[in-house]
Amino acid sequence: MAPEKIHSESAITKVDDVDSKFRDVTDPKTLRALTHPVRLALLEALALEGPLTATAAGELIGESPTTCSFHFRQLAKYGFVEEADSGPGRLRPWKLVSVGMKFSDVTDDPEMSVAAKSLERMVFDRAMSRFSSFISTKASFPKDWQEASQSSESILWVTPAELEKVTREVLGILNQYLDRNADPSLRTEGALPVEALMFAYPVRLPGSPQ
Repeated sequence: MAPEKIHSESAITKVDDVDSKFRDVTDPKTLRALTHPVRLALLEALALEGPLTATAAGELIGESPTTCSFHFRQLAKYGFVEEADSGPGRLRPWKLVSVGMKFSDVTDDPEMSVAAKSLERMVFDRAMSRFSSFISTKASFPKDWQEASQSSESILWVTPAELEKVTREVLGILNQYLDRNADPSLRTEGALPVEALMFAYPVRLPGSPQ
């Protein structure tokens, strides 16, 4: 859920520095608490807009202030958000605690594996829904954004170690822009929030041996 590496020592340091800012979630109960569309929508809204009150968040994601307030408190209970400032009730703004989080379904804990797979599927489905929406509305964007927005598909014959290297190099490029999420002053004029998806996995044809 989070979003790392270029061929240089400085890039490697950058990846490790960014990596350390992501919360490593290893508790299945915490993951299950996130597996809720309203809570994911609230985290996404905070990542895009910065601190928000329950009322402002509700206007953005199409939920009532009461609903948002409840789910903000649940997210705070599990350490994902915190109060940004003092204020009465729904006028109290909330902010993200960390840049993002990391979790894995590769574990010896079956409960953690199930919880991670469930959250991963929900995050994936939400991202695919946004991608589908962009395809449908692409013509409404300026031509330069239409031309800059790309999708690609490749088949690579690589080992697990090589695939990990490829992934970290691509993420290293993306992470160069990660500080702009929290600090609007770093954003270049004309910048828009862009979702960059990366999936890398071995494939099997129907008749291939297992």
